[in-house]
Amino acid sequence: MIKRQKIRKGLILFFFFLFPAVFYYLSPVLVIQASLKGIINGSFVLFILMFISSLFLGRAYCGWVCPGAGCQEAIFLARDKKVTKGDYCKWLIWVPWIASIALLAIRSGGYKTIDFFYMTTRGISIGNIQSLITYFLILLLLIVLPAFVFGRRSFCHHLCWMAPFMILGRKIRNYFRWTSLQLKANPENCKHCHACTEHCPMSLPVQAMVDHRSMESAECILCGTCIDVCKQGAIAYNWGKIIADKPGSR
Repeated sequence: MIKRQKIRKGLILFFFFLFPAVFYYLSPVLVIQASLKGIINGSFVLFILMFISSLFLGRAYCGWVCPGAGCQEAIFLARDKKVTKGDYCKWLIWVPWIASIALLAIRSGGYKTIDFFYMTTRGISIGNIQSLITYFLILLLLIVLPAFVFGRRSFCHHLCWMAPFMILGRKIRNYFRWTSLQLKANPENCKHCHACTEHCPMSLPVQAMVDHRSMESAECILCGTCIDVCKQGAIAYNWGKIIADKPGSR
């Protein structure tokens, strides 16, 4: 395994081990409860930070930091099925969820205070047995089971309420063509071994994207796996302005 991927996988596993401690800071439920009381809580702040980071780093959070990523990629050892459809499902969750947050905030008269540690125990998410049971149920039902039933990182494709923040940020970045982190294709180096497509944790058609010189995809998490499995240097990281989209990207 390339050193960069060792570091990446080590990071997502580390954050997965920390998941019980930071669970509430990624909760879609607590942000609703806090909004009803006019409180900006920890998850509200982190969701905003995810959006801002995506303007420059795309969905790199999903590939390098997300606690759920460590769990999902560990499951690859037991279940390594590709996911090729259903990306729209998470929007069916995100849109009504965001609408409910906005309506509750308006109903409460707007946000009046910031409590980053709202509902935590001295900043730690899991402070009692009920919280621990809730954590394991959500982990099982939303992350583990979908990965086994539907395939690679199914939670990211179908259920994640955080991904749309970064997808929207990325689209804004693309529209204004701001300088940011992206992948760059060098199809003249490609030997069409399809290693990039086979190893992509998000099941993207990377080979086709390279052929069309368009590496931009709403589901790309900039993990760099395609870069590191390519022995020909056909893909690389690039910090610059977005290259115009071309047919063939997903």
